[in-house]
Amino acid sequence: MRKPDFNLQPELENELIRITPLTESDFERLFKAGSDPMIWEQHPDKNRYQREIFQLFFDAHVKSKSAFLIFEKNTNEPIGCTRYHNYESAKSKVEIGYTFLARKYWGGKYNLAMKKLLLNHAFQYVESVVFLIGSTNIRSQKAILKIGANKINEIDYDLNGTKMVVYEFEIKRRDWISNETWLSLLTF
Repeated sequence: MRKPDFNLQPELENELIRITPLTESDFERLFKAGSDPMIWEQHPDKNRYQREIFQLFFDAHVKSKSAFLIFEKNTNEPIGCTRYHNYESAKSKVEIGYTFLARKYWGGKYNLAMKKLLLNHAFQYVESVVFLIGSTNIRSQKAILKIGANKINEIDYDLNGTKMVVYEFEIKRRDWISNETWLSLLTF
């Protein structure tokens, strides 16, 4: 039996967050969530809090047709975005990345809630999910390790003409399923 095609922009929710497909009309509310310079301090594109640079980031997300706006479920406040990227059906893998959360939502439980939704959805279609994280982005590296990813590679990367090193982390479907019980017990 053939698996259905991977829906790269489903609407998903749990007790903490709701994620919906990102649209062109979402710019102002997402920019409000992402206009804090501290969000980008460990990112190679440290000026992304500036409107014109954020606009480029946003436009690429909308064009991808695989990006999401993340809402805090109780308040319906937009708190960030994320996206699926580089889906490879033949290799049974997809990347989750380009993620940020407003600082008010840092500390683990919102990131974990979002990653659980995205991973549970992705693992209906693929065997492997990868995350590319800049070598200087210690905060994101620690967060992805907390949910069971393994660092598998270092890659020379070109981000809009800027050369950098990124680390590739991976979670395999079989490992995610076996870790799902302990992940539900984590408190952040």
